[in-house]
Amino acid sequence: MRTLAAGLALVVALAAEPAQAVRPDEMLADRVAESRAREISQELRCLVCRNQSIDDSDASLAHDLRVLVRDRIKAGDSDDQVIAYVRARYGDFVLLRPPFAIGTLLLWGGPPLMLLLGILALARFYRGRGGREAAEAGALPLSPDERRRLAAVLNEAAEK
Repeated sequence: MRTLAAGLALVVALAAEPAQAVRPDEMLADRVAESRAREISQELRCLVCRNQSIDDSDASLAHDLRVLVRDRIKAGDSDDQVIAYVRARYGDFVLLRPPFAIGTLLLWGGPPLMLLLGILALARFYRGRGGREAAEAGALPLSPDERRRLAAVLNEAAEK
């Protein structure tokens, strides 16, 4: 019975949606505006937590940015204007998906480059390994000189 209860608790814990850090006092009364604020907040990086959006972060700076986003929405800014305003104040680093530019080239190109280098290293490793194994197993063809010596050794063995 305890095992069943523990398993059920684990399933519920894994199925639960992650808790959002947005406080009730931050939320806008207008549901459409609040939905917009949440979508924008999910695109902005918490400058304290690094790989969390401000929507997910409990940091006080994330709270301040969530309030700023809602204030800009109340002022009538579009989603792009809100993001541009925050980006102008904090730079591209505040965006969870930074734009493709010269300054972010390594960020965008680094993972594919590392994957390509890994594939090339593995191919080189297995190509070299396959040749050694074949030579050790005798799978490579013999040169004419090696054939003559082998024939001589086999003849000597057959005569004995």
